[in-house]
Amino acid sequence: MNFDSISRYRPQALSVLRIVTALLFIAHGTQKLFAFPAGQMPGPVEYVSLMGLAGFLEVFGGLAVLVGIFTRPVAFVLSGMMAVAYWMAHAPASLYPVNNGGDAAILFCFVFLYLVFAGPGPWSVDAARGKAV
Repeated sequence: MNFDSISRYRPQALSVLRIVTALLFIAHGTQKLFAFPAGQMPGPVEYVSLMGLAGFLEVFGGLAVLVGIFTRPVAFVLSGMMAVAYWMAHAPASLYPVNNGGDAAILFCFVFLYLVFAGPGPWSVDAARGKAV
């Protein structure tokens, strides 16, 4: 198969990556703020706490990334937040991400960092506004 033939779909694939990443990220925030979906977290966190701030950024930053509005600056903030989350919450438990549960934090960090440079893709509010460079 000649993979060059599918390169024409690169912009749409970028939008799909942004949308799927945002949906997964939002779920982490709703779990923190609303205990939904039910999971390992024992209910909603205190809103005025680092976990509350993380939940707020995950939900509202995730929504901004989902629709693709102010994608680059929001993704920059979220990438930094995930780097801090990894080093504060995961790395102290173990040096290895597979052992400390930090795999998702690292992936989110670097996908958001990629979005800072790549932009939101064509299926976004930014693109509709002519701001997706």
